[in-house]
Amino acid sequence: MDIKTASALHRLRLVSVPEALSFPALLIFGSLLSRVSDIDYLLMPLGILHAILFMVYSVLLLDVWYKAKWPFKKALFFFVLSVVPLGGLYGDKLLKREEADSVVAARAREAAQA
Repeated sequence: MDIKTASALHRLRLVSVPEALSFPALLIFGSLLSRVSDIDYLLMPLGILHAILFMVYSVLLLDVWYKAKWPFKKALFFFVLSVVPLGGLYGDKLLKREEADSVVAARAREAAQA
């Protein structure tokens, strides 16, 4: 992998944790509180925040899929992890390992070319 692929993986990792935490926050603080109490002013901001993070995650996942030339099943697996509450935390762990591997491979390639 090259540096562009490693940076695409890093960008995806940067979004995966906030996206993973925004969905449970929306469920707990937005939906549950609006049903149990009169606190309904959190639902819209949390919903918008989660929607933006999910769209950014999806676009970055497509970018990584294209640059890293992942098989469809692997990209689908990471997409499913983004839909599962807190699944992105596990996805971040996997992405961290893959990012480290790609950086090492890119540096080794650069050293071999120099």
